[in-house]
Amino acid sequence: MDTLPPFATHRVENQPPPFAPRDLWRDDHALREAVEREGGAGFAENLAAYGALAGGELYELSFDAHRDKPRLRNFDAYGHRIDRVEFHPNYHAIMGHAVGHGVAGLSWHDPRPGSHVARAALSYLHHQVEPGTSCPLTMTHASVPVLRHAPALHEWMRKAAAPHYDGRDVGYGDKAGLTLGMGMTEKQGGSDVRSNQTVATPIGNDEYELVGHKWFFSAPMSDGFLVLAQAPGGLSCFLMPRWHPHGGKNALRLMRLKDKLGDWSNASSEVEFLGAWAQRIGEEGRGVATIIEMVMLTRLDCMLGSAGEMRMALAQALHHARHRRSFGKPLIEHALMRNVIADLAIESEAATALAIRVAGAIDRAPSSAHDAAFARIATAIGKFWICKRAPAFVNEAQECLGGAGYVEESILPRLYRQAPLNSIWEGSGNIQCLDVLRALGREPEAGRALLVELERARGRDDALDARIDELAPALTGTAQLHEAQMRVFVERLALALQAALLFVADSPAAVGFCRSRVGGAHGLGFGTLPYDLELDAIVARSLPV
Repeated sequence: MDTLPPFATHRVENQPPPFAPRDLWRDDHALREAVEREGGAGFAENLAAYGALAGGELYELSFDAHRDKPRLRNFDAYGHRIDRVEFHPNYHAIMGHAVGHGVAGLSWHDPRPGSHVARAALSYLHHQVEPGTSCPLTMTHASVPVLRHAPALHEWMRKAAAPHYDGRDVGYGDKAGLTLGMGMTEKQGGSDVRSNQTVATPIGNDEYELVGHKWFFSAPMSDGFLVLAQAPGGLSCFLMPRWHPHGGKNALRLMRLKDKLGDWSNASSEVEFLGAWAQRIGEEGRGVATIIEMVMLTRLDCMLGSAGEMRMALAQALHHARHRRSFGKPLIEHALMRNVIADLAIESEAATALAIRVAGAIDRAPSSAHDAAFARIATAIGKFWICKRAPAFVNEAQECLGGAGYVEESILPRLYRQAPLNSIWEGSGNIQCLDVLRALGREPEAGRALLVELERARGRDDALDARIDELAPALTGTAQLHEAQMRVFVERLALALQAALLFVADSPAAVGFCRSRVGGAHGLGFGTLPYDLELDAIVARSLPV
């Protein structure tokens, strides 16, 4: 105390150094290996550039973008109706970097083999530092294959894929790049979109006027929106721009912004359509079939987002545990803390492996019947399981930091608020399980594709072999599944699939994952790995010192 400056009461000691800047690509062995396995190595330079940017500049920009929530201005100072959402400048800066580096469009403007894998990895890296902006980025990316169904919307498709961001509230013709949102959910329907009441009245040339509402309308400052509405021929898909193609604002009214648990940097809204102009995409009455490819791609990004949140939470926890001392030694050297960190690392790597495997299947689906069938069913499995695991995972990481993980100067409270979103958005858990049941019943090739993936790990672990034998009858159609059992079935399927992927990848996490998750040597929470597992390699590979 004698050496302290005047009026100083204490020294600041035993605190970890700042987490950032970090290179999120270089630090993530599991991600880099998964991208290479799935054919995305040709984009390594792009990913390395974005990993450094995300872990540095974007990480710093994200705090103000998140804290300063979007504001709705229905009118300007003179009483004109403007329905404009205003964001912190950092939001637009982050969007500009993300779109420019291909988070929204790499798959489409650079469609080499592996481009979907690389775009998925970009989304995974981005979501770790600013998940709110992931919403418009995801929807813009996923809208492109839907827009292809309408030749009249070629310019929309081209500009949605372009690596250019323009946040101005002007017509699409004045922009080099566009963002797209989505509006499907109505008050009375939720996931049951076929009960939608918005009415689409034809006015000629596949053009319509929409009257109705949307209860959740994501990213309302996007340039256009894919929406579902009831046309004379049934539920149909439409592109509805913010600006009318003949000038002036479209008849879209923003009623209010949602006051959400998390996702603070992104605006979600309630809207009404008062004869809003829209262009039909696909046939009347085929709205769900037309928009389903967008839904599948957004579900992939839900998986990627949850895996990214896990990864960032793990990195924060391990960084803290390496530098914080308690009872005479670093936290990470305490056996129980080491068990917790290793358990989180195993879960994170398994989530990453599954999400990137699905991205690889989507990349190869046009030329591979196996990958197309696998992507069809594995997307629902991964969406259910990875997104379900994220909230408990992030909370465990918070506990590693103690009180420091509960205050806003840490990124962990933001991740914790964000963590439940992906399990809810684009179909909650029951919807995903019903989708698996439907796929197994109607598309037998989907079950066979899953079994092929599982069999690749046959012989690596007795518990996994037994689980494959248990699941095989349902996957081959020789056993009947009941709706009420689908959650437990999909859970077991997800765990077996993750274990198989880790064994095929020769990951150091494979044995621990299988013994704990498949073999049953695991408690209800994290940090309950069998005490005799070799954890050093798992922890060491999780984050470079």
